[in-house]
Amino acid sequence: MKSDTDDDYQSTEEAMQEALEVSFASGDTHRRRSSLVTNKFGRPAAYRQATSCFVHALLEQQRQGGKFESSDDGAAQGKPSDKEPETPSHNGHHTESRLLTKKQLSDMAFGIRELSKKLGHIRLHLQVKNVFLLTKAYDETLIGKTRDLACWLLDNKNSAGTAYSVWVEHTLKDDATFDAKGLIEKDESRRDRLRYWTDELCRQKPHTFDIALALGGDGTVLYASSLFQRIVPPILSFALGSLGFLTKFDYDNHPNILTRAFNEGITLSLRLRFEGTIMRSVKREGREQKSRSLVEELVGSESEDSHTHRPDHSFNILNEIVIDRGPNATMSSVEVFGDEEHFTTVQADGICVATPTGSTAYNLAAGGSLCHPDNPVILLTAICAHTLNFRPIILPDTIVLRVGIPYDARASGWASFDGRQRTELNPGDYVTVSASRFPFPSVLPLDRRSEDWIDSISRTLNWNSRQRQKAFSEAKKEDTV
Repeated sequence: MKSDTDDDYQSTEEAMQEALEVSFASGDTHRRRSSLVTNKFGRPAAYRQATSCFVHALLEQQRQGGKFESSDDGAAQGKPSDKEPETPSHNGHHTESRLLTKKQLSDMAFGIRELSKKLGHIRLHLQVKNVFLLTKAYDETLIGKTRDLACWLLDNKNSAGTAYSVWVEHTLKDDATFDAKGLIEKDESRRDRLRYWTDELCRQKPHTFDIALALGGDGTVLYASSLFQRIVPPILSFALGSLGFLTKFDYDNHPNILTRAFNEGITLSLRLRFEGTIMRSVKREGREQKSRSLVEELVGSESEDSHTHRPDHSFNILNEIVIDRGPNATMSSVEVFGDEEHFTTVQADGICVATPTGSTAYNLAAGGSLCHPDNPVILLTAICAHTLNFRPIILPDTIVLRVGIPYDARASGWASFDGRQRTELNPGDYVTVSASRFPFPSVLPLDRRSEDWIDSISRTLNWNSRQRQKAFSEAKKEDTV
């Protein structure tokens, strides 16, 4: 699907078609082939440079068709950005998703939903060459399984007769359990095909990998999301963890599963991710911080002043963004804004802003609703709210949320992104949350696509599990006796 280095890219449409083939599932043979992409967005361009991943080629063409461009600044990669996005003249950068205007955000979210529906009814036949392996580098049992999987891949070839190149974490190069030296000594041809990835490679050249295989639990899948902050290769996850909401495949059957996936194709689910940007309050000369009002600066009389805050770091997350009290003894005071409106002030241990995928994680533990991952929504749940009448709320994915610490708060707050990158928020700081331009492509089992989510909550949470009530006639007979 992709070459090893940037110099190997092929820019012709014929090369794209050789790299990937699309076929429709047996139950959808009545669908026209042209329905893969709407006329509005057309087919993916042949001049792809940043990536030749077919899914993201569709997304990129969608952005161009919708007349909005993705920013290449460092904000989406977790780096400070020096480049300010274009913003409407009526109101600085506060009301935007940091990188998209409200109109662009709505078009993008709608386009991704439409593409996700179409991808759910087709099979993508990939010419897989570079396979990314991800596991817990400190778990010897999983490292052993990773070694076995690497052996199987190195001993097999794809449908075109090309041997696989296997990428493992660089820390395994000298790991005694993985025994990379022993793998190479067994077959010298493996030397050039056993390679090592780093965080920097994942960040700079995610298009190097055709598919990613995750061995572990849901945390391993979340780690994959954090590694690939922009372009994400299709993730096929083997269940070797505790619960397994995101891990869909049985490792013990991996030879058959991978053979079928590589030969018969894969079906993808595009999981909604959120983009969270930390906005830092800029100190103003001659004015004390406590005398300022976050409400006035974001939606009030000072909202047109674009110099009250500056962007710091941005992260794309798969589960949730949490703003909580951290190590502070006192509860948090949190201001919540939606687009141009001040929603409420929440006094609680914190606020959880979850994706539909993350509805079964921290959101569930905090009392939030379960939500099917295909729903285009944002879930807002308070964590231990100090009130009797706060209820979780479900918002559309086209809204731009801002959750911040008021200037008169007793203590600072802390923001975490999928449980990582924990960052202190001082009074006046806030986090902008919106739908991400980079969804998470998860490989689904071919035989049980539609039942997959219900099966997960029933299997892992015993959802609605109780002893069945006896039939009326049987109960009546017992009463008579």
